[in-house]
Amino acid sequence: MLVRIEVNGKWIADQISPDLMLLDFLRDHGCRSVKRGCETANCGLCTVLMDGKPILSCAMLTARADGHSICTLEGLQEEAADFIGFIADQGADQCGFCNPGFVMNTIALLRENPDPTDDDIRAFLAGNLCRCTGYEGQLRGIRAYLDSRKRRGEADGE
Repeated sequence: MLVRIEVNGKWIADQISPDLMLLDFLRDHGCRSVKRGCETANCGLCTVLMDGKPILSCAMLTARADGHSICTLEGLQEEAADFIGFIADQGADQCGFCNPGFVMNTIALLRENPDPTDDDIRAFLAGNLCRCTGYEGQLRGIRAYLDSRKRRGEADGE
């Protein structure tokens, strides 16, 4: 079956088997940030944005993405670079395995809600599994990033 999917701004046309999962399609096309974790849609490691909304690529057939836009961390490096350092400063990236999922979900959250409360952040990131930390480091990092963004905006007269 032929699919056409826009991946990180570039259209890819490929023949696939009907049972190919989107995670495997993306990894086959060089998107190594998309990780295989639980394969039961419970850990968030495989999170990508489809038409701007976070989805779990391990739970979606590639055929369902036909004609859609998929964005992985490879396509969001510039946007992610703004806040990933704040996560690292809080020690929330100990092994780094869960980082792509957290980053993808944080980008989606901030696009949807540029000034989230701590409860909003916790709710949005609840589907991400991290075995190294207690999630508070991620929350502190995101909060520090948001606070720095506010300070920059105030300094710029916004």
